[in-house]
Amino acid sequence: MPQPQPFAPHVSDAVLQDLKRRLDNARWAPEFGNDDWAYGTNGAYLKELVEYWRTQFDWRAQEAKINAFQHYRVELDGIPIHFIHERGRGPKPIPLILSHGWPWTFWDLKEIIRPLADPAAFGGDPADAFDVVVPSLPGFGFSAPLTKPGINFWRTADLWLALMTEVLGYERFGAQGGDWGALVTSQLGHRYADRLIGLHLTNTIPLHMFSGERNWDLRAGDKLPDDPAARAASLARQRKFASHVSVQVLDPQTLAWMAHDSPVGLCAWLLERRRAWSDCGGDVERRFSKDDLLTNMTLYWATETFATSVRYYAEGANHRWAPSHPRTPVVEAPTGVSFFVPDSGPGPTEQHKAYYNLVYAREHPTGGHFAPAEEPGLVIEDIRATFRPLRT
Repeated sequence: MPQPQPFAPHVSDAVLQDLKRRLDNARWAPEFGNDDWAYGTNGAYLKELVEYWRTQFDWRAQEAKINAFQHYRVELDGIPIHFIHERGRGPKPIPLILSHGWPWTFWDLKEIIRPLADPAAFGGDPADAFDVVVPSLPGFGFSAPLTKPGINFWRTADLWLALMTEVLGYERFGAQGGDWGALVTSQLGHRYADRLIGLHLTNTIPLHMFSGERNWDLRAGDKLPDDPAARAASLARQRKFASHVSVQVLDPQTLAWMAHDSPVGLCAWLLERRRAWSDCGGDVERRFSKDDLLTNMTLYWATETFATSVRYYAEGANHRWAPSHPRTPVVEAPTGVSFFVPDSGPGPTEQHKAYYNLVYAREHPTGGHFAPAEEPGLVIEDIRATFRPLRT
């Protein structure tokens, strides 16, 4: 196995100057009757955010914060992988790999890394310490350029196993994730349960979700609740995700041509998801500051990874998941789940209890799809609680 090399994330002045030029010369689409975002991203707020990006946003300040962590890069099976590795401070840290989703980046996990690695420094018990590993998914952020087709969530799980056991030398480890990261983590708990100490999820997504004939339609084959209120809530949650899933499964490259050429277009596409999927009540800055939003946008823009990040959906559908064993539960590794009700609905249900080897579950009335960024304290508490009985 190749040895990981220290890495300092950096965006060149030329890339930043080109970004500003494109923002200065934005060609704005016509818009009317869209004050409530009913037709998609609202122009007034988009223009306000882009003006801040153009005139006030300080990438170098954000880059310095990113570089306060220890970064590395390594090539696995011809795929460049970037990761943060924060060593734990405690009597016996558990190795723990955290996986992000889309349109997240590794930086959405920044608030939980150090408290997990050094709990005593944040008022916690040093016995809860973890060796924290935070990679960028293949084709996301600094895990680029991705030029190999077919890389999806279950192949990423194979890469994470190699990263944790062969590159970093951990015999067994824990895993955590949300969104795509939840699928990567669940696949680890399904195929490699013997190598996992346990896992924690902020989303429960069945591994076969993209394996049906209508793999672009999240509602295909669903059994909706009989209760009218629960049925309406379930449909409303799924409608939040329908447009991007269908486009990014069926036409990721077509979308990429637009977003790769226009930072305003990229911003509009990612911004709508941040607002719709977070528990923000329609005001995205209740959960994310302009600097938070634009650090995320700039990471996608500067690393030129929008195209490969959206293609991750098509690769999940085109190279479909198949079970590694017929046993139940499907995810055999000990599993903890945080249910953030505005995003996932209540839980655990009987289906959750049948699908996962559920050892911990907690329901939260607040928090959305980007839980580690929206409610980091709750996520930290639940990760610690999941793994306490699993420590030996």
